[in-house]
Amino acid sequence: MAPSAAPSGLVAVHVAVRNPAEFPEPHPDAHETLRDQWVAAHKYDGITWEKAGADPRWLGTDTSTCAAAINPSIFGGRGADEFTRFLDGAASRGETALIIATIGDADSEPRNSVFGADVAHVYFRGLDSSIAGKRLGSGSEIALVPGLDAVDQDLALRIRNSSGEGPWWAMAPRSLAAEGPSGTTVYEPEGELVPIMVDTLGDPVVARWMPSDGKQIWYILPDGINWNTVVGWLVERALPAHVPGALRRVRSPHSLDPNLETTAESSARLALEELERYYATEKARLHAEQKRAKEAAEPIRTGLLFGTGSELVDAVAAVLRAAGFDVTDLDKELGTKSADLLAIRGEDARLVEVKSEGGQAKEALVADLERHLSTWPQLRPHQPVSRGTLVVNHQRKLDPAQRTPAVYGRREFVATLQHPVIPATALFGWWRTEDWEAVRAAVLGQQNHSTEPNGPALTKPERAAQRRSLWSRPRRSADPTDT
Repeated sequence: MAPSAAPSGLVAVHVAVRNPAEFPEPHPDAHETLRDQWVAAHKYDGITWEKAGADPRWLGTDTSTCAAAINPSIFGGRGADEFTRFLDGAASRGETALIIATIGDADSEPRNSVFGADVAHVYFRGLDSSIAGKRLGSGSEIALVPGLDAVDQDLALRIRNSSGEGPWWAMAPRSLAAEGPSGTTVYEPEGELVPIMVDTLGDPVVARWMPSDGKQIWYILPDGINWNTVVGWLVERALPAHVPGALRRVRSPHSLDPNLETTAESSARLALEELERYYATEKARLHAEQKRAKEAAEPIRTGLLFGTGSELVDAVAAVLRAAGFDVTDLDKELGTKSADLLAIRGEDARLVEVKSEGGQAKEALVADLERHLSTWPQLRPHQPVSRGTLVVNHQRKLDPAQRTPAVYGRREFVATLQHPVIPATALFGWWRTEDWEAVRAAVLGQQNHSTEPNGPALTKPERAAQRRSLWSRPRRSADPTDT
């Protein structure tokens, strides 16, 4: 009896297209179906199968020994027989059928019609249900789902790092209604769609479909992914977790059988797994912390740098409160009869006038503060205030790094100032670095009144383009009225 061939170390993977190496480009006049098949096959060009540890089994080859399937077909003449052989082989070995399917077509232009958005499908055998996906617009924000296991998290990180720009499809299980002699029968998908990566609405764009019979696991990914990345993940992470016997049969170097490991191997593996779990937990915590910090900071940052009216006033009030002032919104209590804010710290009380200017600040803004100081005794005679502070978001139409450090530049006028005049950019700089002492000193006028306070230096104008994302804000259709 001739000895059997030694295991190759390569795990067989069914791919439901013709071998691209043996599929030349059809003639331009060839039937559209043939051209579509050629395009589908050549999406797998460039995959280094052997390097990844995989042996592709194309259409027309036996798939009964395959450990996984990529984009299997349920349609006759296009791979249905190969898909059936793959499923039967997995069942005969008592193994889970591991399937990777892509949704959508990254090479086609998005199509919308009066019937709704462009919808793609991944169909299951029997055509009784599917996973439907609506294509998202460009620039969609995608995030990893917290608490993923190590296998799914590794997939998500690989996709994000190699295909982070998309396109993406928001997925959901889709039922099928069929008409029959007894009326309409609705077939509901039997299984669970487990999100791995989601859009801002929480809809999955990468997911794992778990049929209720437990015989299959489907990973559904967006078309246009980097296949080298996915095939590497399949052999290195997915098969060891879901179909470990397939790797052992071919003696794959990626086979991880703890029962065959040395003490040193087990110790190193367990330490690495613990490190990965810690990293995933800590990264999720830091991402959440960063998100909370950004959500808290954004209204103040936007208000101080670009705001007008109540948006700017609210941002200034938030900074003053953070610096230890007791702040009253006078506009809400007294209307426009007085300054915008009353800031009190200990025995010191200041009226705070808050203004914005698209260009250079008008010198008349100082007169507004002085007028409000003069009328204050009539409004609240029991609460004396003799000093005020003017906060101006000047040149707000410019990038903050291009604005002048001081609100006023005419020396003769600056020399006459009797009250502090604070640029909103300076207030922003102190708030950003939590320099509350500087905020208090500026508001209370504990600096020379003949010069305006200087906040932390912002990015120099010539470098502003490199930091544009920090200061960016959507354009408005019309400029708001200056306050």
